[in-house]
Amino acid sequence: MQLVFSDAQFWEDFLPLTFTRPVAEMRCGMLTFSERWQKLLDTSEISFITEDFLQEKFRKPEPVESLFIVPNFLPTENVLVQIKDLKAGEALVYENELLAAKVNMDRFSLNQIGKMTDIHEELLFFKQPTDLFSYNEKAIDFDFELLTKGRRSQELSETNGFLGNADDLFIEEGASVEFSTLNTRTGKIYIGKNAEVMEGCNLRGPIALCEESKFNLGAKIYGATTIGPHSKVGGEVNNIVIFGYSNKAHDGFLGNSVIGEWCNLGADTNSSNLKNNYATVKLWNYRSKRFADTGLQFAGLIMGDHSKTAINTQFNTGTVVGVAANIFKSGFPPNLIESFSWGGMKGDEKFKLEKACEVAEKAMARRKIPFTEVDRNILKYIYLEY
Repeated sequence: MQLVFSDAQFWEDFLPLTFTRPVAEMRCGMLTFSERWQKLLDTSEISFITEDFLQEKFRKPEPVESLFIVPNFLPTENVLVQIKDLKAGEALVYENELLAAKVNMDRFSLNQIGKMTDIHEELLFFKQPTDLFSYNEKAIDFDFELLTKGRRSQELSETNGFLGNADDLFIEEGASVEFSTLNTRTGKIYIGKNAEVMEGCNLRGPIALCEESKFNLGAKIYGATTIGPHSKVGGEVNNIVIFGYSNKAHDGFLGNSVIGEWCNLGADTNSSNLKNNYATVKLWNYRSKRFADTGLQFAGLIMGDHSKTAINTQFNTGTVVGVAANIFKSGFPPNLIESFSWGGMKGDEKFKLEKACEVAEKAMARRKIPFTEVDRNILKYIYLEY
């Protein structure tokens, strides 16, 4: 059965994180939304309904009977059963929006749907970037059960200190954890395949360190934190989500933040996550084109793919950085840094597109991932349109 992920009305609300991906490809907990649904529904046949400029990279639906789903929520057991039991022409509706439907993608329209069932249970829906860190503990708990049920963890090396319930720690094959402290009293800790926790680290769950990622020497990691695959993190972090392939390898603080892929935070980069007057934090909203109140007292940095900071960069509370920005000037940059900014300050010239693509190609080559013409076209579209 083909699984069709729809961005529905949410794509613009998650900018700048979705400039380079559909909503389903964002990470929270241990998995991306698409990975989670593939495991829940036991299928690897997936496709996406997304923005036109992204569709070349993310597979279009085939014209066959499919399960259409809005991916950015965690299902209850009952709702998951209802999704699995959908028959052709049936749909589930949540808060007056289509949630899932069994339809033929050859002629997809609401006219196909003969039966709509309202979901009255409260679902955990992710509707904006800050939800990814705000609900990350719940997502880690959900994914921990999904990934580890019925499996056996590697033993924790005796060189480490451990507090909490051993059942709340899971170490995958090939992972290395030595001379560190791990505390699961506050939440579960998951160490992915071939990941490494270097000596002197202090981990206080809930934490997910995904495949091939590293906590560098002496890192201080507070939950709820997710470090996506092939990333390096050092210094002090608190309640952050890194999608993957990004580095914050050195000292400096990052809290209540979301970082995309292929980002690099230079040594002693810091981000404030609390205003001096304890007021709620406003973040730039791309849909309304204004700063909107998040209702959160703690909110740090939201950074799109391929952006970089120089050493000693200092971010104000509630800063949004677009795609492929290069931030290196002295002083606090503004709370909105546009995509392809060259310097980070308002009015700075744009990072030349060809140079930005050259940097992206070099960064991706280090992980043996090709920078394709399709990737180039996506960056070009963002450069010209945003």
